[in-house]
Amino acid sequence: MRFTNSREGKRSTQAIGAEGEALARIFFEDMGFEILQTNWRHRHQEIDIIATDGRVLHIIEVKTQTSEHGGLPEESVNRKKLLNLMKAAEAYMQTDNRWSLLQFDILAVLWKNGVAELLWIEDIYL
Repeated sequence: MRFTNSREGKRSTQAIGAEGEALARIFFEDMGFEILQTNWRHRHQEIDIIATDGRVLHIIEVKTQTSEHGGLPEESVNRKKLLNLMKAAEAYMQTDNRWSLLQFDILAVLWKNGVAELLWIEDIYL
């Protein structure tokens, strides 16, 4: 899926990340997901998006970049990040125990010349 951005100029890392997460919410809502939480925190861990398709709870890490220099956005999700997501998901599941199926996903957002390219990687694991 592609989105365009008419804003020119330098944006902060936080602004770029916020734009990526906003696009991710639109993307998953368009796919029929219900967004349950965004930027959910437990201690030092954070889950960017917690959503459901009605039967599976999706823990979604959103990675946004403005260039491929240094690798693709999805390549920055390393073992440590996955372990932190798992810990955070475990804590979330204690607050909302209605889910028996859990899935970890990555949504990579790469901005190129004002156009965002999105790549959804489903059901990641170590």
